[in-house]
Amino acid sequence: MSVMDIETFKPTEAQQKARRSRNIAIALALAAFVVLVYVVSLAKLGSAVFERTL
Repeated sequence: MSVMDIETFKPTEAQQKARRSRNIAIALALAAFVVLVYVVSLAKLGSAVFERTL
């Protein structure tokens, strides 16, 4: 069986729209999680993070 023999799946317009919406929702959830981890890290470390010398 060669690569040319394999049938390719062509999603419908509704499936493409659903996939795009799902991908956007996952991206927003991931971004919110990253922001949450950053804020919690800053809260746990306190203001000492900003007062140290570089």
